[in-house]
Amino acid sequence: MAEGKGYSEFRTGWPVVLASMLGIGLGLSPVPFYTIGMLAPELAREFGWAFGDIMAGLPIMTFAVLVASPAVGFLADRVGVRPIALISVLLFGVSFMAFAANPGDIRFFYANWAIMAVLGAGTLPITWTRAVNNRFEDRKGFALGLSLLGTGVFGFLVKPFTAFMIDAYGWRAAYMAVGALPLILALPVAYFAFHDVGERNQSAADRRESDTIRAAATPGLTFSETLRNWRFWVLAIAFVPISFGVGGPIPNMENIVKTAGFSGPDIVSLVSLIGLSVIAGRVVGGWLIDRFWAPGIAFLMICAPALACWMFAHGDLTYATAAGSIILIGFAAGVEYDLMAFLVARYFGLKSYGAIYGSLYGFFALGAGIGPVVFGRAFDADGNYDSPLMLSAGLLVLGAVLLLLLGRYRTFGSPDESKTA
Repeated sequence: MAEGKGYSEFRTGWPVVLASMLGIGLGLSPVPFYTIGMLAPELAREFGWAFGDIMAGLPIMTFAVLVASPAVGFLADRVGVRPIALISVLLFGVSFMAFAANPGDIRFFYANWAIMAVLGAGTLPITWTRAVNNRFEDRKGFALGLSLLGTGVFGFLVKPFTAFMIDAYGWRAAYMAVGALPLILALPVAYFAFHDVGERNQSAADRRESDTIRAAATPGLTFSETLRNWRFWVLAIAFVPISFGVGGPIPNMENIVKTAGFSGPDIVSLVSLIGLSVIAGRVVGGWLIDRFWAPGIAFLMICAPALACWMFAHGDLTYATAAGSIILIGFAAGVEYDLMAFLVARYFGLKSYGAIYGSLYGFFALGAGIGPVVFGRAFDADGNYDSPLMLSAGLLVLGAVLLLLLGRYRTFGSPDESKTA
């Protein structure tokens, strides 16, 4: 792996990485997920809604994403990722701010989740990572890790920012302020810096023609071929329990830590570790999967939070053991998205990257959407999270083991390509 070539990739590709980091970090994937834990108690106090009912917004978003993400992937493959990303950043910010107008009708609340998911699906990693994958080869994993770093950075920052806005101006102002962030930060940078290979300085007709030529020459499987490939279904099945096991605890972490016996400043300091550990997972995970077999790295990084869930379920944690457990969960959350992008590129190629990633993301979103609700309902019923935490521990191990079945990477574009299937 030539160091000079890797440097050259970053010298020309860093604007795309920066735009992707902001677009993903301030998009549909992290922002609703990391803010609902701060906003749910405010909504419960204002409207009398149950905690589990509020968390039900996440599976509604999930099922909308299940429909929207494959469609976004197909559009990205056909019309390009830049227009999809730019329009979706704008619509996501506006639809998130619309939560501030809720009159106290939970049907309005649920409808807002569905609309936001459809309009904001283009801010998911589907679009951004395609451009990164097209620009990087030798440092693909590291570039993807940096691009997805935004979920950790803004996951770390958006919680205290939301808390500040709630304390100073109320929950409606918090929704408005958080929704404005992608419009102020991500959209301008993406407009000037986010261009896929071959998109810059081309007319729409010329770009469509070059996209058609490039797609025909791009090595990899078509979407229909991928659906007939067993590795796709291994990944699809594996990401459901993995996303449940990691996605269930995170939006409930404030309350999990509280039920574990911590209070006040300890809760704030412990929960802030999630964002920091996600950042570490992005960088370290990206570096590792560039150099070692990615499913093996994933097995180790995904089994670790299973231990963390087990420790939370059995109580009697010190501050240090609670912090370590949260770091393990955040570290696994940090590697999920760039792992998915990396595995799609390595096992299926880039010919139908958007459609493949979008479909797999739908399975990922299924687990991530159901998990928080299961956790919330368990707390409403039992006053603790022991049962879903133990369930998450088992599911994480199951998902990690499934990834080991993937075997060696595919080599595309060679005469023997079909033989590696």
